[in-house]
This record gives sequence, C-alpha cells and structure tokens, in this order.
Amino acid sequence: MDERLQKIMATWGIASRRQAEQMILAKRVRVNGNIAHLGQKANPSSDDIEVDGKPIKPSHRPVPIYLLLNKPIGVVSTCADPGGRRNVLDLLPRRLQKGQGVHPVGRLDVDSTGALLLTNDGELTFRLTHPRHHVPKTYQVWVQGHPPESVLQAWRQGVILSSRKTLSAEVRRLQQSIDSQTLLEVILFEGRNRQIRKVAEQLGYPVVKLHRSAIGSIQLNPPGKPELAPGRYRPLTPSELEFLQNQVNL
Repeated sequence: MDERLQKIMATWGIASRRQAEQMILAKRVRVNGNIAHLGQKANPSSDDIEVDGKPIKPSHRPVPIYLLLNKPIGVVSTCADPGGRRNVLDLLPRRLQKGQGVHPVGRLDVDSTGALLLTNDGELTFRLTHPRHHVPKTYQVWVQGHPPESVLQAWRQGVILSSRKTLSAEVRRLQQSIDSQTLLEVILFEGRNRQIRKVAEQLGYPVVKLHRSAIGSIQLNPPGKPELAPGRYRPLTPSELEFLQNQVNL
C-alpha cells in the first residue's frame, strides 16, 4: 500500500516525520533511484527506498522502543548538541544511542527535570507532539514569592503569550515555604516553548525550579513502586503504551 515517504520513515524508526521531511528536502532520499520530493508516496513492499545511499527495507526496521527517562538538570533534550553538552541519548547504553532511531518526544528545558519519553516510533512522536492532541502533563513548579488565588485563577483561565491565549490549565498550591517560595502543581494540555516559565514570569512569580512528574497516567513515581532516579530510564509498561496510543488514536 502506498504511503507518504515521511510516514514510512517515521514508522520504521529512521526519523521523526518532521526530520524525514527535512531529509527529503535535502535530497537525501531516493525512490527507485530517483530523488524523492516532499509529499511523494511509495510502497515499502515493492519500491526501492534509499536514505543517504543506503537501502531501507521492512526487514531492516528496528524493534520498537518505548522508554521513560527522568531527565536530570543540565542535559539537553536532543540527540546531539553543537556545544558539546550532554544530551538525553548519552544517558542510554551504547546499543541504544545509534542505529536504533531513538529520539526524545518533545523537550524539557536544559534547566528543567523529570519525565521525558524516548522512542524510535516516529509516527507516535509525530502524533504526540501535534497541536491537535492534548496529552496532559503534570509539573511541580517552585516559584519565587507567594501568588494569591487571583493569580492562580488567571493562570487557570489562560494567559496571552505571543498574541495567543494559552489553553486552560489546572493549577493548585501544594506548599508555601518561609523562604519566599511556593510549590505549585500545574497540569498543561499543550506544550508551547518554555510555557510555564513564560506564564509565571508574566504573572510576576518567576520559576525557581521546574520538574515534570507525569505524562498523562505515566508517572515517575507510580504508587507502590520506587521513584525513577535522575538520569535513569525504564521501558514503558504495556498499559502505559496503550494509554499513549489511545490518546493519539493509534
């Protein structure tokens, strides 16, 4: 069956859909010996598809990998960093760092910590990061100062960022310390760049520390089980993978 090249490449774990589109535009992909174009379809069972001169076949498809990582502070959420900083793949064993197509699903700021999905399922990545899907993400947010209920309510209702209002969020106070900091729990249903930090700054209570504790029902510290330590990872359980697939209609 014919499918768009970027979907084939994503499904096979070669690249995410967006990365595949960039590879096609860079003329790194050929179909039956001809340079591919964006939007082109192919049949992986009958067409000869090459990426960087190397043929790809269904038999070459790597085993699907689905991991939950507890990203530590100072690690970038990319597969490589021009500045030489540690990236999330550096936290994996060598056998998973290259040749398997493993990549992060979305990002966490270098100064933020917590739950980050890693996979080589490009189609799942594409859907999870698409704006039409609103998978809830739970954060523990330490802010400077003690925001009153009126400020928290404004955050819940949405704030204008870059001329566009944020989606409604769930915000509740967990703890108020004597050192002029407040711990909040924030649940977002979208993932704009540095959204929590920007909203908190705009409301006058800048973020001191930010930690993502859960992605939907996938928790770093599930009830009755030990918390995943910073820098460590674990495979998703079948029920966790099913949750993600149901969220994005896979």
